[in-house]
Amino acid sequence: MRGKIVKGIAGFYYIHTEEQGLYECKAKGVFRNKKMKPLVGDNVEITILDSEKRIGNVISVEKRKNQLIRPAVANVDQAVVIFSCAKPQPNLNLLDRFLVSMEQYNVETIICFNKCDLVDNVEMERLKQIYEKSYHVLFLSVKEGIGIQQFKEQLHGKTSVLAGPSGVGKSSTINCIIPEANMETGQISQKIERGKHTTRHSELFRLEKDTYIMDTPGFTSLYVTDVEKEQLRFYFPEFSEYEGTCRFQGCVHVHEPSCMVKEAVEKGVLSKERYENYQSFYAEIKDKKKKYK
Repeated sequence: MRGKIVKGIAGFYYIHTEEQGLYECKAKGVFRNKKMKPLVGDNVEITILDSEKRIGNVISVEKRKNQLIRPAVANVDQAVVIFSCAKPQPNLNLLDRFLVSMEQYNVETIICFNKCDLVDNVEMERLKQIYEKSYHVLFLSVKEGIGIQQFKEQLHGKTSVLAGPSGVGKSSTINCIIPEANMETGQISQKIERGKHTTRHSELFRLEKDTYIMDTPGFTSLYVTDVEKEQLRFYFPEFSEYEGTCRFQGCVHVHEPSCMVKEAVEKGVLSKERYENYQSFYAEIKDKKKKYK
């Protein structure tokens, strides 16, 4: 029987089958021998051990469309990264790290700023202008029900992975569009304005046929050091139109004179915040590589 892994905990895999619902399964030893671990999002073949108790074994995993490492999930059509407009304040450096990661995987990404009811239109416009050149930007307020319908439309017919820091409302967003998910939601720490890690494992929820959402544990840090510094510029999509127009071939848009990207930043055509994060990542990669030489 075929199904899809919707959750994996402590060696047990929960498989949703269209014919008979949810089965609890273990993976056969062949996966250990191949050093392969089934992932949430995998399409699998299972054998039934007990149809009444809905217990079985995973015997094979179908070829993956893609596989993400952080978060560790498979067969993703798009990523939806959720940050809050306030409480906690959006960490744009962390957001840009996530965006670089998704660009590496070549996964389309939608940016959702939740809690938009806590800020004014000026702040929303500022955030939108930073990212709208390269990404689809949505503003939500789960509390006030703002933007929820547009959010649902972006999910239709796709498998979407939701990611973001703790405390920004990922679980609340899922509860809003799938009330039966009844997920645990955490209170924001008043002292540090950061949420508790309410999601402890990746989990996939079915909205309708061919429409799934994966919730993933909240992250507080991401590293970009697995990127070559000369390649980093290709993971900032807004730089692409300037490729080959700078004075020097292979310009990395950092120290070179007559750089069209730097000129566009100075003119306000490209986001200063994004460019400063690019510079920061470039220096971080460079320093890391020096340490290992």
